[in-house]
Amino acid sequence: MAEKKYNVDSFNLDHTKVTAPYVRLAARKVGEKGDIVSKYDIRFTQPNKEFMTTGAIHTLEHLIAEYIRDEMEGVIDLSPMGCRTGFYFTIWGQPTEEEVANHLLNVLRKVSVWDKAIPATTEKECGNYKDHDLEGAKSFAKRWCDGIEKKGWSAFINQ
Repeated sequence: MAEKKYNVDSFNLDHTKVTAPYVRLAARKVGEKGDIVSKYDIRFTQPNKEFMTTGAIHTLEHLIAEYIRDEMEGVIDLSPMGCRTGFYFTIWGQPTEEEVANHLLNVLRKVSVWDKAIPATTEKECGNYKDHDLEGAKSFAKRWCDGIEKKGWSAFINQ
């Protein structure tokens, strides 16, 4: 009997067979006029083994979402996963997983030693401005970078 296929790409991923951290192309869509949008699964923690606290993932979202745009053109969105194990990253075009990982590595190296204010953390700018954890975000950023640098790209990309 065939396995059920869901409308949500990540629901069809066998979460028991992936090893975090990684960057994985989750979906690629071509619009009516030929525009291409790519969505990546950027995993920080091992599914069903560990998750990020809301404060840490929230702070990572603010820092990565702001500074990945300095690294890459065409960024559409960076959204935390509900399971709190990573993010979805959406961009125009077809960058490779390695390109996304390299640019993200540049950003996360900065985040791992961040000593400035977290962007957009006032009541006016953020819908939950009190729920941030810079030390947690720095720790997860460092772990992601260390994991990528230790094992190399082939261990993380296209799982």
